Amino acid sequence: MPVHRTLHLGVDLTDAGAHPGAWRAGGSRPPRPFDPARLVDLVATAATGLLDFALFEDSFALQPRRGASYQGRLDAALVAARLAPRSHGIALVPAVDVTHTEPFHVAKAIQTIDHVSEGRAAWQVAWSTSPETAAAFGRRTAPDVVEALTEAEDAIEVAGRLWDSWEDDAEIRDVATHRYVDRDKLHYVDFEGVRFAVKGPSITPRSPQGRPPVVVVVDSPLSLDLAARRADVARVRVEDVDEAVQVRRTLRDTATDAGRRPDELRVLVDVVTVVGEDLRSAQERLDLLTELAAIDAEPGAAPVAGPFDGSLTHVGTALDLADLVAAWSAAGAADGFTIRPASLATDLAAVVHGTVPALQARGLFRTAYPGTTFRDTLGLTRPASRYATTTS
Repeated sequence: MPVHRTLHLGVDLTDAGAHPGAWRAGGSRPPRPFDPARLVDLVATAATGLLDFALFEDSFALQPRRGASYQGRLDAALVAARLAPRSHGIALVPAVDVTHTEPFHVAKAIQTIDHVSEGRAAWQVAWSTSPETAAAFGRRTAPDVVEALTEAEDAIEVAGRLWDSWEDDAEIRDVATHRYVDRDKLHYVDFEGVRFAVKGPSITPRSPQGRPPVVVVVDSPLSLDLAARRADVARVRVEDVDEAVQVRRTLRDTATDAGRRPDELRVLVDVVTVVGEDLRSAQERLDLLTELAAIDAEPGAAPVAGPFDGSLTHVGTALDLADLVAAWSAAGAADGFTIRPASLATDLAAVVHGTVPALQARGLFRTAYPGTTFRDTLGLTRPASRYATTTS
């Protein structure tokens, strides 16, 4: 295993930011969430800071209306595919739902992004228990959490098998014998599950990373178990450092019990950031975002209080954020952090130009990408195909 030396920092570029009032924060020129040029610029800014990855959430239903928050999203996988040839160094991580998407299609989409990006793709596994989402498709009723997570694990297994179904040297392109592939090195995956069966093989050659990394959000005991057994990256949502230490320890212990090496799993804590020149200005920014989100709120609606999902929240300077990241890392609470800027228009640049240099000066963050793939950045080896019988 490559030596794991420095912190990992990713960024969530979903919507206009983590705060629902962020889309109004640009004054007379508010951010345009569906503008492709804006997305290219955001990813370029994140790459300037040598961040590990840019992540895009997704959903098949309109977001719950909280005051003046906008609704609707672009397809995360298609966004990542567009950004892949227009970005460098940084990995692209779309969330893709497996409750309403066939795992063959998911695997092929992520594998395609990995090819187009030359090894910088990953997949955040998403699932849905929403009746509204199920009604949008009209093909099944909404599953409960246990069923959704069981199906998600099956989908991860199928994707891994499909990504391995072409051995690395299956493409021979032999003009003399008119053979493009060596069919002995293409393999049926023959998966039989409760919800679906997949024969395979994939129709896409093995990707640069072999198997793109899998990301799982940990927000419950069931999702923690799934992440420990199946994820390369676990995104943890906690607010207390002691709780984060315990969750990371549990993830590593559960991974060991499942027969994995715990160092194969990267544990990243989500942190919502509201950055200002000092604590007072940061708090004033948060207050403004909250006021903006309350505009046009439905009668009787609860006031908007923040990111809403129990994540660690930092309100302060960029240097204070570096202190927090360093302290949590030293405590053994995380291998890194997924930064969720409250407003992408302001907080992303503050992190890149303020927090990152402070961490670099302490030797806690890289000064260059360590390789060309996301696995290189994570310090994870490229796995061999499970079907390979010879060393290529």
